Amino acid sequence: MGNKILLIEDTTELAALITLYLNKEGMEIKPVESGEEALTVLESFQPELVLLDLNLPGMGGFEFLQIFRETSQVPILIISARDSEEDIIQGLGGGADEYITKPFSPKVLVARVQAMLRRAGSTTDAPAQEQTFQFGPFHLYCDRYLLTRNGQRIPLSSKEFSILAHLVRNAGIPLTAQAIYRDVWGRAYGDISAVAVYIQRLRRKIEDNPSVPAYIENIHGLGYQFNIPPQEDGSR
Repeated sequence: MGNKILLIEDTTELAALITLYLNKEGMEIKPVESGEEALTVLESFQPELVLLDLNLPGMGGFEFLQIFRETSQVPILIISARDSEEDIIQGLGGGADEYITKPFSPKVLVARVQAMLRRAGSTTDAPAQEQTFQFGPFHLYCDRYLLTRNGQRIPLSSKEFSILAHLVRNAGIPLTAQAIYRDVWGRAYGDISAVAVYIQRLRRKIEDNPSVPAYIENIHGLGYQFNIPPQEDGSR
């Protein structure tokens, strides 16, 4: 089988449908019905992507997301009937990489999954990204998908890492939210507000004072600019 997908969905019929469509694309699916069950199979199954429902028995989807993100940067796609702006922002802000609402087209889901797997693969495998950057006490290791502060790993979701790496590679250049969305998400159109959500999350993780950011600066009318002090240009 191909890519390994962990599917956390308690509706049996829907889980079977998703499994059917992804199996047709050569993917190996591990369906589970709860967050608790998902946590027990993570070490043995080691998924490359997680599909997560939010309305689950016992541990809710948001709780699973928080626990999962403490130790893993594997991409997560939320699939949920909860379509409010607040739920979507909470999901993306909590570390999910994509959010799709029910009902959905199985073919669209397959396309989203394939795109996420391609992005994750290119991030870890592409020679152009095998770079290291230093800023302040931080080291960004693009080839290892790793951010450290004074040698200690800073947990980042795959989308957080991709955005940070994109900003750092373009240090000193203001990037609009639309440009970041296009380059990181790989789509010209979509929910551009997700960019601001991820920027806020990154600031909380790397800025001494997120409300007065030193690294990820807002340039009025131009977008976001990453600042690396001149004496800390980093290695490329």
